[in-house]
Amino acid sequence: MVYLDNSATTKPEKEVADKIYEMLTDNFGNPSSFHRAGLDANDEITKAREAIAKALFCKSEEIYFTSGGTEANNLAVFGAAEVGKRRGNRIVTTAIEHESVLKAVDELEKRGFEVIRLMPDSKGNISENQIFEAVNEKTILVSMMYVNNEVGSVLPVASIKKAVKRAGAPALIHIDCVQAFSKTEIKPDKLGADLISVSAHKIHGAKGVGALYVRKGVRIAPMMFGGEQEKRLRPGTQAAPLIAGFGKAAEIIPDYKEQARKISEINSYAKQNLSEIKGVVFNSSEQASDYIINLYVPTFMTSQTIVQHLSSEYGIYVSNGSACAKGKKSHVLSAMKLSDKIIDKSIRISFSRNTTKEDIDSLVFALSETVRDYPV
Repeated sequence: MVYLDNSATTKPEKEVADKIYEMLTDNFGNPSSFHRAGLDANDEITKAREAIAKALFCKSEEIYFTSGGTEANNLAVFGAAEVGKRRGNRIVTTAIEHESVLKAVDELEKRGFEVIRLMPDSKGNISENQIFEAVNEKTILVSMMYVNNEVGSVLPVASIKKAVKRAGAPALIHIDCVQAFSKTEIKPDKLGADLISVSAHKIHGAKGVGALYVRKGVRIAPMMFGGEQEKRLRPGTQAAPLIAGFGKAAEIIPDYKEQARKISEINSYAKQNLSEIKGVVFNSSEQASDYIINLYVPTFMTSQTIVQHLSSEYGIYVSNGSACAKGKKSHVLSAMKLSDKIIDKSIRISFSRNTTKEDIDSLVFALSETVRDYPV
């Protein structure tokens, strides 16, 4: 198996799986219970919270566990809008956000909020100037991803704080770091972030658990009610096994500089070899994250068929966009105003720290064969 769909999910590391199994079999108490089994489970949640806080360069009390990135994004967007609605009604985001943000702001727009969606250029980039022009004194929330999950665009999120300050806006700043966490250093203070979303299964943890960083002193409204867990911001029995696994995944994040060097080499090697396939066009910009390459494949097949063909014939796993979209036409490539021909025949390959040059060789061979046997 050649797995090149790491933006959709990563393979859990053995240490993570072992920790989850330990929690399911030996440390299975309800972490809200006051007996020994409950206290032991709660201790593991505390350790996990500290590990994730360390990886995010923040305080452990600023970490709130959720069921994943989608819930963390929804909690940030709806929670910030509810608290800020008395001070303004403008929300600034981009047209290339994850659907968990896009659908949330769509709903808020129906409720009377003004939503500004910044449009990317043809390579998926958003400019700093666009942010400054969009943020005004009535802006209560700016929600933007750090790294785009389909084309790898690195958005100018560090500029948001400057724009908010210049406009004198009461805005909270939410940064979706699901695709950036564990791949680059994320420091909330340096970014000027009030809220940050992360997810375990993008960093070699398990599916079903994520976290929202909420800067100390910032208040957002809860979306759920019914318990004291997570300081009532996200009530409900905590998924202690998944949370403990998330903590372990955060603990074993490799050195950022060494990891960046390796992935940069993989990215360059992939682009060099893929560019030798006649007709291939890269949709990702040169400034995009090294972890993601989105490209047009010159074949009569649609992107979904290319994905299935590579899987069934070669054991190679790539994607035709966000896994959450489940085959729908990419809203990111559409927002970039690419032609239907390009959109319908584009795939995404995404790397992890486990990706090798041999994986790239297998992909290049398979795509070369596919383009030869099934030309446009």
